[in-house]
Amino acid sequence: MHFDELPEFNRDFKRLLKKYKTLKDDLVVLKQVLEVFPNERPPFSYRMNNLAIESYVVKVKKIACKSLKGKGVKTGLRLIYAFLPEKQKIVLIEMYHKNDRHQEDI
Repeated sequence: MHFDELPEFNRDFKRLLKKYKTLKDDLVVLKQVLEVFPNERPPFSYRMNNLAIESYVVKVKKIACKSLKGKGVKTGLRLIYAFLPEKQKIVLIEMYHKNDRHQEDI
């Protein structure tokens, strides 16, 4: 599996990394999980559209972060990525903490 990152993701990640020091290691673990299970896995993640197309966007709602001790996967961190199965590629689009968003779209 190949991973790409949009510039917006890199900007978000750098901002979050200042607050959550273990996030770099947490992202490595998350990528390992996505390599094995790239599709949506409710309740941890879900497809943002139900179109019958090969590529689709997934929003991960439950991400474990060691910096947020005692919360497990209920940290409030969110990741949005596009999965392109025909290319075996995942494009990381956006990462944020749910409290940083006024209102989540989904």
